[in-house]
Amino acid sequence: MSGILTRRALVGGIAAGAGTLLSGCDRLGQNERFQALLRTGEDANYGLHRLLQDRTALAEEFRPDQRSPVFRANGTRMPGGDDYARHLASHFADWRVPVDGAVAHPQAFSMAQIRAMPARTQITRHDCVEGWSAIAKWTGVPLKLLLDRAGVSPQAKYIVFHCADPQSNGTMYYESIDRIDAVHPQTILAYAVNDELLPVQNGAPLRLRVERQLGYKQAKYVQRIEAVASLQGLYGGKGGYWEDAAGYEWYAGL
Repeated sequence: MSGILTRRALVGGIAAGAGTLLSGCDRLGQNERFQALLRTGEDANYGLHRLLQDRTALAEEFRPDQRSPVFRANGTRMPGGDDYARHLASHFADWRVPVDGAVAHPQAFSMAQIRAMPARTQITRHDCVEGWSAIAKWTGVPLKLLLDRAGVSPQAKYIVFHCADPQSNGTMYYESIDRIDAVHPQTILAYAVNDELLPVQNGAPLRLRVERQLGYKQAKYVQRIEAVASLQGLYGGKGGYWEDAAGYEWYAGL
């Protein structure tokens, strides 16, 4: 079976059989042999995507009348802590997003600067690992524009998103994608959904949209973007919060 089919079958089976998937309590997630099997399937999926798929191939986009009535929230609904509360009270006027790491020109972008940049709008389907999907209209700045302004080093293979929502293990949420997906035309930092500024439950003021991957890759509350040569030194070394905490697949390609 191909890597793509294996991943789809695995996601479907886990979503159907574990109503509390995001709790990370599934015994299979703690089994080293099972984790090794998952990593084998992931490598095959990643390699097959890169071999067969055009790097600029677009995820399906939809008509306005095909949008879901509600785009549900998942994961964090309201980040805790005084810092986020202060930003929320000021409508994120002082929110800054540094782009740093392996870059020539580290810099920080305000929300006003980000909203003033050329924007992209796309109506796409969000596919969650829990088994639900929803179609919404997203507006934001192409991630490539920020990376180009910062001058990402050729040695940087991955882009890491550090977020403002604390997790149960004491870390903040984080995710990463490779350079190919980072410069994809549909990869945006969204600040609006369905023609309204992002509500808190959907990631205000800024969330990642990387449309050819599963929902847990769409990091919310983005507050720092880091270019790195390797994921090994990042938290648990697997590239993302759920990847480290529960063994989720890093390349969650669709």
